[in-house]
Amino acid sequence: MNDAMNSTYIAVGAGALIVALVALAALLSRRGRKLNTEYYTQKWRDLQKLLKDSATWPLAIIDADKLLDQALKEGGYKGKTTGERLVAAQRTIQYNDDVWFGHKLRNKLVHETDIKLKERDVKDALIGIRRALKDLGAL
Repeated sequence: MNDAMNSTYIAVGAGALIVALVALAALLSRRGRKLNTEYYTQKWRDLQKLLKDSATWPLAIIDADKLLDQALKEGGYKGKTTGERLVAAQRTIQYNDDVWFGHKLRNKLVHETDIKLKERDVKDALIGIRRALKDLGAL
């Protein structure tokens, strides 16, 4: 009876260990993927050039939001939209309100006409997106 009980305990322990390892592997594979910081830094520098002329400010915000979405996807955050991926990443992103300001401004630019951008709003939007990119390990 002792041998049978020992075998049962060993089997249960091995099964629990396997389940724990699978869960840990799944968790690690979904979060914390290493992003190519050189790529993201160059893309960020490229979009900053758009800030020299107020006519290209909307494009800078749209490009920044695309870059953020790419980082979220590559980071393993799930969702059909950038907004859903931002929700999935909310524990990783320190300044959620700031990044949401940038994302919502991008949505306004894409879906509404005759948006007059204020310099302060452009700066705030890009600062929020940049902070999120840093939190995600892209910058």
